[in-house]
Amino acid sequence: ASRRSRGSGRRAASHLSAQSDDRASLAAPSRFRLTLARLTPPAMRILVQRVTTASVSVDGRVVGGIGSAESGPAQGLLAFVGVTHTDTDEIGRRLAEKLWQLRILDGERSAADVNAPILVISQFTLYANTVKGRRPAWNAAAPGSLAEPLVDSFADALRNLGASVETGEFGAHMH
Repeated sequence: ASRRSRGSGRRAASHLSAQSDDRASLAAPSRFRLTLARLTPPAMRILVQRVTTASVSVDGRVVGGIGSAESGPAQGLLAFVGVTHTDTDEIGRRLAEKLWQLRILDGERSAADVNAPILVISQFTLYANTVKGRRPAWNAAAPGSLAEPLVDSFADALRNLGASVETGEFGAHMH
């Protein structure tokens, strides 16, 4: 069964593919979740995965991607961004700085150190509440009208830091 992504009435078929960085050491896990603990909880959530290639397709066309099979193994980051009701541009800017400087790539280097590309994907499911029952609640996720500009602001903040950033299509149908 397919589901429509929160925040849009569009039903564009979407597909995300990513190839993990096989060179990941045991000391540095390939997935990370970033939050700013000093801010009033809950804050924007970012799930980060190290990748060699990643792309997102909508209706059969690639709308964003980093790395390619032809260019050989390169380091990049796939960032799933979840936004809640209390998030601001400032929270997004601070998380962008943290992600850009986070030393999670080979040799304890950051994306800034190696100019690693970043694919940013909006992901409201990071705010799923699965405490009760078998159906998650999405009440902690911000509505699309609030989330879309904040995800765009996060991507722009990364670009302002010097990152090469690709994005998906906000609200596209995922399956």
